[in-house]
Amino acid sequence: MSNVITFENVSRFYGEVLGVNRVSLTIPPGVTSLVGPNGSGKTTLMNLMSGLLRPTDGKIEVLGISPGNPERLCKILGYCAQFDAFPKGLTGYRFLYSYLRVHGMSDAECDARTRAALELTGLTGAADRHVAAYSKGMRQRVKLAQAIAHDPQVVVLDEPLNGLDPMARAEAIALFKQWGEQGRYVIVSSHILHEVDRISDQVILLSQGYVVAEGKIQGVRSEVRDQPMQILVRCDRPSVLAARLFQDDHIVEAMIRGDGKNLLLRTKDADSFYLLLNRVILESGLVVESVAPADDDVNSVYQYLIGGEGGTA
Repeated sequence: MSNVITFENVSRFYGEVLGVNRVSLTIPPGVTSLVGPNGSGKTTLMNLMSGLLRPTDGKIEVLGISPGNPERLCKILGYCAQFDAFPKGLTGYRFLYSYLRVHGMSDAECDARTRAALELTGLTGAADRHVAAYSKGMRQRVKLAQAIAHDPQVVVLDEPLNGLDPMARAEAIALFKQWGEQGRYVIVSSHILHEVDRISDQVILLSQGYVVAEGKIQGVRSEVRDQPMQILVRCDRPSVLAARLFQDDHIVEAMIRGDGKNLLLRTKDADSFYLLLNRVILESGLVVESVAPADDDVNSVYQYLIGGEGGTA
């Protein structure tokens, strides 16, 4: 099998309405987040790789398997939908157990996997309660449990943090990162951009059905060349640093912030700035506590690329 998920010039139209258009992607192992406003194509992309939709044009392979071959695909892929759809009358235990039996597993293996998935998602105590009586957060967790109960290599999660309380969100994020570190392919969509930053090994930015950027967020940020990079420096004498910085033409702006020890600057040449900072430290004895990019998060990059649409994802 191939070790990546690939889209080759994939388009999907709903009649005359565009879902995604001419998408070419390679998704490696780890956590990949899909970012874009409503209608940008996130769910369409997930449904295409999960075999729930067929492309109008183009080719998709998930670790070498075509989504048009569901018998093979479902053995390696787990899917958590954004919206609930549960068979009536099932307990949490029976909901998971029943789908594992569909995979052809033995009674003993289904039981063991069901109990392991319930424990992993914190639902052991609710195993014998009907799913219809679950809270929204519990329903979200049982969907996650169902997605990973058969131990898939690829996990597709459409808005998986919806309805979770802060503690459950933190636990889910830790779980996604753990799966990525284990070498799984975890594809996540989320509208909470600061959580996308915490989760992601790489991101795919979408707008109106097109992929506008992909890769590690720092790499994507470095390609936005028409926007000066923002850097936050915390030091003992920010006014001294600011005065020295303005002697170089690559510095666009510098502002002292917060408690008077933070200097937020914008530069057209980050590499030159870092060299200059080293010289200033040597020349003036400046004491620097920290230096960090201030705009290499998903929200900033999306707004640079898309403009007014960047406020939601």
